[in-house]
Amino acid sequence: MISLLSRIFIKNHKDYGDYGVRRAYGTLCSLWGIVLNAFLFAGKFFAGLLTGSIAITADSFNNLGDAGSSIITLLGFRLSAQKPDPDHPFGHGRFEYLSGLFVSIAILLMGFELAKSSLDKIIHPVQVEFNIIAVIILIVSIIVKAYMSFYNKAIGKKIDSAAMRATGADSLADTIATFVVLCVTVISRHIPFSIDGYAGMLVAAFILWTGINSVRETISPLLGQPPDEEFVKQVSEIVLSHDVVTSIHDLVVHDYGPGRLMITLHAEIPSDIDIMLAHDIIDNIEIEVARKLGCHCTIHMDPVNVDDEYTNSLRMMAARLAAQIDDSITIHDFRCVCGPTHTNLIFDAVIPFDCKIADDEFKSRISELIKENDPQFNCVITIDKSFVK
Repeated sequence: MISLLSRIFIKNHKDYGDYGVRRAYGTLCSLWGIVLNAFLFAGKFFAGLLTGSIAITADSFNNLGDAGSSIITLLGFRLSAQKPDPDHPFGHGRFEYLSGLFVSIAILLMGFELAKSSLDKIIHPVQVEFNIIAVIILIVSIIVKAYMSFYNKAIGKKIDSAAMRATGADSLADTIATFVVLCVTVISRHIPFSIDGYAGMLVAAFILWTGINSVRETISPLLGQPPDEEFVKQVSEIVLSHDVVTSIHDLVVHDYGPGRLMITLHAEIPSDIDIMLAHDIIDNIEIEVARKLGCHCTIHMDPVNVDDEYTNSLRMMAARLAAQIDDSITIHDFRCVCGPTHTNLIFDAVIPFDCKIADDEFKSRISELIKENDPQFNCVITIDKSFVK
């Protein structure tokens, strides 16, 4: 149905990277979710009245909450599409992340409320009445929720939307929860005691588990997570495809919402190249990265002496010794300044966040190892951290 509606209402519906298409998909899926969840709420609430089941009634209000979550997602897509302004020069794309976080919090609140109601049913049990109409409603609900999970996850992946992926995960949890409620409704007629409250508690556990996972996924881009490894690989391939660039480092990706990325990186180039020519080449690389990956790109030039065999041999020695200390540590921006009494080896060392060695300890150890090769070597080391995986 979503595929059919998208072909009817969304122009260029396969251009998933386009802002307008993303917003249209978000609007369409949210509106369709509101309609379906309202339908499910009405059906399950009626089934709950027929059977007197707290699990079914609570599940119906869960669907009502999902309708509210779809409204939040809809607002998030509309607000995130606003153009940059003087107060928000990077745009409003993070509204989409915020809407996903609000949906996740709503899931958690619904889970807590259901757990409270289920606990009361465990303490004060009431036998559930079997009703074939209620069973049919629950079966239809399972089918509808499974369908909603499928289309939300599929569209969320295509347009790279954490909010829609959270909605898809919520729908999957609802599918499982409703299946549990259905099993309890059928089983209850064959046993002499009530398990309604326990079933409600199990449903609450599913909902809470989904909410926790959704919070983790939606809060990470707000806090600042590393970029996708495939995206980093694409940036590296584009920049290094130009012969003048010998290596890159200090790549930082700032995420201001889906499709609103800003990249900065350092590119090492031969120091003997004409500065005007180098500047023109770097400008063209920035334009190429922006055009191919849909982001803003700024590249800093680092001139290196690539033809000095003595400097290259010292750089290779420093890199080898750094790897001996920890093979995850790399060096860059290596320079050699010779003086009458000593020689300064100046370089940056990239120490990953999960590396066990402390920054000062690394400096001390590599300085000692280099001095063992020649006591006249003096290390001037700057510690960097990698902002990509």
